[in-house]
Amino acid sequence: MLFPKWMNMLPTVGALGAFGGLLAVTWGTWYYATPDFFEVGYMPTQPGGGFNHQLHAGELGIDCRYCHHDIERSPEANIPPVSTCIGCHQENKLAGWEGHNVTFIREAYAADESVEWRRVHKLPDYVRNFPHHVHIKSGVSCYSCHGQIMGMPVVYQAEGLGMGWCLDCHRNYEENLVPPDMVTDLDAVEQEMAARARGESSMDLEALAASIRRDPPQTCGACHH
Repeated sequence: MLFPKWMNMLPTVGALGAFGGLLAVTWGTWYYATPDFFEVGYMPTQPGGGFNHQLHAGELGIDCRYCHHDIERSPEANIPPVSTCIGCHQENKLAGWEGHNVTFIREAYAADESVEWRRVHKLPDYVRNFPHHVHIKSGVSCYSCHGQIMGMPVVYQAEGLGMGWCLDCHRNYEENLVPPDMVTDLDAVEQEMAARARGESSMDLEALAASIRRDPPQTCGACHH
């Protein structure tokens, strides 16, 4: 029995289909299986309605370091203890803010318990802890990694925090530096970054870069166990 001539095209069509399928799988993995896709925007529900950064850091102007008081000397950006919260939210303080839910804070303080805040930013276990104190002292603002926290009623993950994203910053760190005394002034940093994007910044980026003792590492051992 003779096969029709069009069947001679089957191997070619099959090869093209397999190649196209491989490209689709590669593209889908590159796009969807990355932190930029499935972690950006992560916003867990927090106890008691959460901590409103837009109110505390934005409207009230509380510096990041008041609550995260270890960021200048510790790799960890500490979660503030209830004793820090109760300093403002104890009974008969801050009149006029009664509409905000602080009952869970007072209850935790009275019971000598912690508030079980849900972590928003978490690196994989095979990555060493992100050394906050090193970056802060070098002039890397909270804004560069966490976005405009001062405008977030509920904190969400603004950046993917993937390896490529970190390496891009280490390779072009001059673009992300600000004077160390400016790192927690997120409004000023946001304006400065916008000015750089327009090519209108007046900061001496070379001088900022020269203030770091050495270039940020790019070797595997710098970040991985």
